[in-house]
Amino acid sequence: MSEQKMQTQIQIQDLNVHYESGHILKDISVDIPEKQLTVIMGPSGCGKTTLLRCMNRLVDLTEGAKVSGKVLFDGMDVFSPKSDVTDLRKRIGMLAQRPCPLPMSIYNNVAYGPRVHGLKDRKKLQKIVEDCLKTVGLWDEVKDRLDMPASSLSLGQQQRLCLARSIAVDPEVILCDEPTSALDPISSQRIEKKLLELKKRYTVVVVTHNLRQAKRLADYVIFLYMGRLVEHGPAEKIFSNPKEEKTREYLNGKFS
Repeated sequence: MSEQKMQTQIQIQDLNVHYESGHILKDISVDIPEKQLTVIMGPSGCGKTTLLRCMNRLVDLTEGAKVSGKVLFDGMDVFSPKSDVTDLRKRIGMLAQRPCPLPMSIYNNVAYGPRVHGLKDRKKLQKIVEDCLKTVGLWDEVKDRLDMPASSLSLGQQQRLCLARSIAVDPEVILCDEPTSALDPISSQRIEKKLLELKKRYTVVVVTHNLRQAKRLADYVIFLYMGRLVEHGPAEKIFSNPKEEKTREYLNGKFS
């Protein structure tokens, strides 16, 4: 898909983030395409996770964080005082680096979000739980033990459960911060396969330090280095013919 025809889901404009440790993101301006899988890549410490956490304001949870610039979602600046952060995080879900199931049953992990947002109908909840677990390929593995603690699942199953939990509230965007880094290769493949399927319904943004994974997943690429946006564009262009020398060096393994 060409950049001219690209439908934009999130617009980032002149974004700067300071932590107490220093200036983390520097004048970032980039658009996130709708219903594609965007990969944010770059070496460790370049600001990938911070950029991701700005999109649904999880950066607010970092003590001493100061943000300037804009992140526009549906035309509204998410950092505006008028922004409803609870609604924002419903519409822009997050899959963390390590599985973080809630300390409750498998069923209640998936039902938790819809309940928080006011759904009490048991039949509707049952359908959401079943549909979401089927979507992430977990239903057949857990349908006979939905009342068991989520912690009884393997790490790979827990990560798929967390993915089911994130889509149970019907988000528009799914953010993924190194979602396979704690998993074994088979579990990682399952998560990658599900993310590729989910981009048909959701906008997906994945932070990864794994270049091979980036090449497998990306429709669109954002490359950061030392807190700055070096280059962005369709994956085939970035991987086959990058414009910037720093991008070429990264793709050729000169630093990681």
